Amino acid sequence: MTGRPTYTYAVALAFDPGAVDGLYGVDGARVRLVRHDDIVAVCSSLPVGAIDEAAQRDRLDTPEGLERLARAHHDVVAEVAEHGVTLPLRLMTIHHGDEGVAAMLRREYGRLRAGLGRVAGRVEMGVKVYADVLPEPGRHEDVWRRAAFVSGRVEAELAHLAVDQRRHRPQAPQLSGRPGENVFNAAYLVDRAEAGAFAARARELGLGRTGVRVEVSGPWAPYSFAETR
Repeated sequence: MTGRPTYTYAVALAFDPGAVDGLYGVDGARVRLVRHDDIVAVCSSLPVGAIDEAAQRDRLDTPEGLERLARAHHDVVAEVAEHGVTLPLRLMTIHHGDEGVAAMLRREYGRLRAGLGRVAGRVEMGVKVYADVLPEPGRHEDVWRRAAFVSGRVEAELAHLAVDQRRHRPQAPQLSGRPGENVFNAAYLVDRAEAGAFAARARELGLGRTGVRVEVSGPWAPYSFAETR
């Protein structure tokens, strides 16, 4: 594969390479593993020139291109996470061939191995709080106050049920595709065995609050806690 850019989806504890047979990623390219010691990078090839800045803009500057890329990236990461401990990498993580990937694994081995140990047996859960948009200004302010109260409870109580948490910016409606205004957006690193109880408690915190919704997503691979470069 020398001379062709290599797209890298994730780093994982080494597993049977046969598990990715028949798995395809960005641009429909076949997925493969690049190994160093007891970790692997999950990769596929890109066309020559794909590492060029203009080529990257073509993928990222349109909603359609970004959606295709994100879906292909996520599908590969989700499949790999079924086979073992996985640290997802950022979209458009590209190296100069498999040699560049191998060099990254050697250079970053200690940090990557520690990160994999930290997320082993754990999953990411997403929690969002939404406030319904109401036409009457007074009622809308009441909903916002209730949403702020629920957000505070969510943040305080769920922190005790999680190993770690990350606050994200609220999503704009055009990105979330959900009704209402997103006023709280966080990710939690949770022991896999506790994911169901965590989700149930998060949903309970929004019950009985008119105009306020708590939505829970996951379990996911630990995107928010990978801390990879």
